[in-house]
Amino acid sequence: MKNYLSNHRIVYLSVPESLRGKIASLGTEDFSIDPSIPLPVELPPGEEQLNLENLSWEMILSGMITVVAEDPEAEDAEYYRRFVLAVKPDIQKEFGEAAILKAKNGDFDLALEITQALRGLFPDSQEILLNQALILEERASRLEEAGKEQEAETWYEEAHELYRDLLNHKPPLPNALFNAGFFYLKLRNYERAKSCFLSYIPVAEEERKKARAQKIIQEIENRSLDDELFKEAYDFVRLGQEEEGLKKIDEFLRRHGDVWNGWFIRGWAQRRLGHWEAAKTSFERALALGGDGCDTRNELALCYIELGDYGRARKELEQALRFEGDNIKVISNLGMLALKEGKKEEAKGFFRTVLEIEPEDPLAKKMLHELEE
Repeated sequence: MKNYLSNHRIVYLSVPESLRGKIASLGTEDFSIDPSIPLPVELPPGEEQLNLENLSWEMILSGMITVVAEDPEAEDAEYYRRFVLAVKPDIQKEFGEAAILKAKNGDFDLALEITQALRGLFPDSQEILLNQALILEERASRLEEAGKEQEAETWYEEAHELYRDLLNHKPPLPNALFNAGFFYLKLRNYERAKSCFLSYIPVAEEERKKARAQKIIQEIENRSLDDELFKEAYDFVRLGQEEEGLKKIDEFLRRHGDVWNGWFIRGWAQRRLGHWEAAKTSFERALALGGDGCDTRNELALCYIELGDYGRARKELEQALRFEGDNIKVISNLGMLALKEGKKEEAKGFFRTVLEIEPEDPLAKKMLHELEE
């Protein structure tokens, strides 16, 4: 289990006399303190040693949670789990909601730390594993939107490891199958996505989600997206081997010329090679075949910028924002376009908007610093 915990400092102490014996207020379980087992206590930030006068339940529970998260098989781990659950029987719900909230606010380090703690307390919970996978996936998506593709790839692989664990569970959690299907869609691995959705349908717990899975399967089959050539083309381009990717996608398009996704991959490879006119034509073809989405509009706008057609570039970026109003990659591109048009104050506004969404975005910080000097 990968360790996402921060650097916690733990000390152990013998059970104080005040805690010995049966603790009747801990909940419904018949739980008693075992004086022979030392208590792990987390030192507050900045403190080098434990002051017993300041000892609190929070410090003890935090110490126990950290121990079982870092080493689920530790000698006294099961005792610490029972202790924590006796004191805080609703901890799974409470921590789970906190992790989701932190992830939504972009505090992924803390969100992962919380889910790591829950995995230590509930090592057999597939729901916790799925929540952690979703947080990792969201972190990767945010990085990808910010143009940090290599960094995003690292987090996608972390999420992929968890999805593999979830899908290997017998039987797999229905929601794990459903969410894994969308994860593989995001990676353009349509064959794997289709397999997940096919496995989900017989165990679906919600008719709405079942219908959605069936629709996606039909779309994959109708567009032949599970064709091995398509997957190979995407993987080559993603890994920076654009020429090889073009060979594969051209072969795919010879057989499936009406599939917009194929034209998108073709344009993506051409754009990365700097073949702006050819890429523009491919993205326009993708749009004409139904691939009207944020990514297609954004990619097409980049081609127009490089070809000097700023008016059409702006139109495409504004259309892209109608699909995803908080996409920082699109907003940054609007900022760069404004600069090319000599609209310095407008550019500043776009970069400030990026930082409101993602305060640590390096490009927006760099551009604002340069513009305000």
